Amino acid sequence: MNDVRGELLQQIKDKAVVHGKVTLSSGQEADFYIDLRRITLDGAAAPLAGQVLLDATAHLDFDAVGGLTLGADPVATAMLHAAAARRRRLDAFVVRKTGKAHGMQRRVEGPEIAGRRVLVVDDTSTTGNTPLTAVEAVREAGAEVVAVATLVERGAAPALARAGLDYVHAYDLADLDLD
Repeated sequence: MNDVRGELLQQIKDKAVVHGKVTLSSGQEADFYIDLRRITLDGAAAPLAGQVLLDATAHLDFDAVGGLTLGADPVATAMLHAAAARRRRLDAFVVRKTGKAHGMQRRVEGPEIAGRRVLVVDDTSTTGNTPLTAVEAVREAGAEVVAVATLVERGAAPALARAGLDYVHAYDLADLDLD
């Protein structure tokens, strides 16, 4: 484990894992919650998250990254900044939950993604529904989805595999001592 990866893992364990009964966005109940916004919006941890996900997805060919708002937004931004620090251009985009009723009425905001190879990201996923919703929207916008990536895999792998998507994650529940 390199230093950046190990440091981010420790930050996640220290700041993002909350023990106690909680209802997840999927509707499932759990005995713990992984609040990765405590990481992706943290000035010390977010840059690490961007570096770790760039490293984890280095084998993929993409030039834009994003996903369904809100969890994906800081992940994509962290990756954009980490890429810039490495002198690599990487655009970010945001997928709205529903289309905008005014202005340009776009569901995918940011630089144009039509005809581009994109990586769909999220902070964590239990069922895969959130990244699958984003995949559908970016495909409708004309982009080619090369893979889905999350910081923490919480159970989405089977759903993403059934959808025929490559899936990359930086950590899983065993890494967090939660399995």
